[in-house]
Amino acid sequence: MILFQGQLYEDRELPRLRGELEARCLETIASRTIAPEQVISACGVLAERVRRGDYDQVLRPFLADFHISPGQFEAALRLLEPGSLRRKLALELGPGPEDTPLPCPGRAPIQRRRFPLGVLLHIAAGNVDGLPAYSVVEGLLAGNINILKLPSMDRGASLLLLRELAAIEPALKDFVYVFDVPSSDLASLTEFARIAGGVVVWGGDEAVRAARTLAGPDTRVIPWGHKLSFAYVSGEASDGDLAALAKHICETRQLLCSSCQGIFLDTEDMGAVEAFGERFFQILQAENARHAPADMGLRAKASLQLWTEALEAVETGRRVLRGGGAGVTIAPDSRLELSALAGNCWVKPLPRRRIVHVLSPEKGRLQTAGLLCPPEERPALSALLARAGVVRVTWAGDMSRTLPGEAHDGLYPLQLYSRIVEFG
Repeated sequence: MILFQGQLYEDRELPRLRGELEARCLETIASRTIAPEQVISACGVLAERVRRGDYDQVLRPFLADFHISPGQFEAALRLLEPGSLRRKLALELGPGPEDTPLPCPGRAPIQRRRFPLGVLLHIAAGNVDGLPAYSVVEGLLAGNINILKLPSMDRGASLLLLRELAAIEPALKDFVYVFDVPSSDLASLTEFARIAGGVVVWGGDEAVRAARTLAGPDTRVIPWGHKLSFAYVSGEASDGDLAALAKHICETRQLLCSSCQGIFLDTEDMGAVEAFGERFFQILQAENARHAPADMGLRAKASLQLWTEALEAVETGRRVLRGGGAGVTIAPDSRLELSALAGNCWVKPLPRRRIVHVLSPEKGRLQTAGLLCPPEERPALSALLARAGVVRVTWAGDMSRTLPGEAHDGLYPLQLYSRIVEFG
């Protein structure tokens, strides 16, 4: 389905609507603007309706597909509440450049104002990290027209939410367009990118490269690429802290950018790594038994990867512990890598003196570090991880927390979706 100026259309209407899109966008830019408070008020009404269960018929299957717990869903819903959005606006855009005129010798001070980029094309990812509807809300807060290319796994959730948002506040109808086109439809995507002043792309390296190919040299590409996250343990971790980390791994199935892929230990002693791996495997196995099994395809892929690792263990020095749908791979290297997912992680040595040397080459892929250490060592280790390129340090069980006001991968999106114009 297609959402075009508040109305739903069948996909067969794509050629006609695509041909009208640029003219509609230019007319809107020339004659209309939206105020952040219009967006905030509409999102508040939408959040109330979602919490009341008005859209459960569509949203519940979506939540089940992604194994999103009620707690995770409630945290995500809080992002749409008016208080959260107002704090986000104040934090990311501040009082505005109009409050600080620029002195100009011999002339009146230069006035400055923030404007939207104009049109944003959102290329959404198929995981919940890149929830398409929220990406569009961010574009709206900055005043942009938004063209959303849906991911194949959306299940109609974002289309429903954005249609309802435009129905709540009719002024938004001219600022939201949703197209359910496949990534192979290069004609449509190229046309959307040509119209846009910025391309917001959620996904891995391949998706970002494709977006840069679609966008012209004068189009801003804003990538929220796939990231890798890990836990770092220094000193003796309690069973309670490790149980919280295991719960995080099992709840997220390691599908989010903030999901723990593995655990680095502040040691060079492989005996200590072996002992920790065996200990954590027991905790992870027990926690995994409390959760519904991961998707069958995900489990099959993980099993194949771990079976291959076990066969290659003589050459790699790795040891694979498996059972009860969970697994821990004990490895002698310190390389940051994606895990087998679905409740399977790795454990590796990484003494603190080598944190920067090992992780800095991966700085473009780093996101969250779940830190377990004595309280007196936390400031120094947090700073060391930050200097290595990590953009968020949390408690191990909170790695996938969702809090209003947090940055995206160390950046504020509303600033990237805006531009400063000077008048003198």
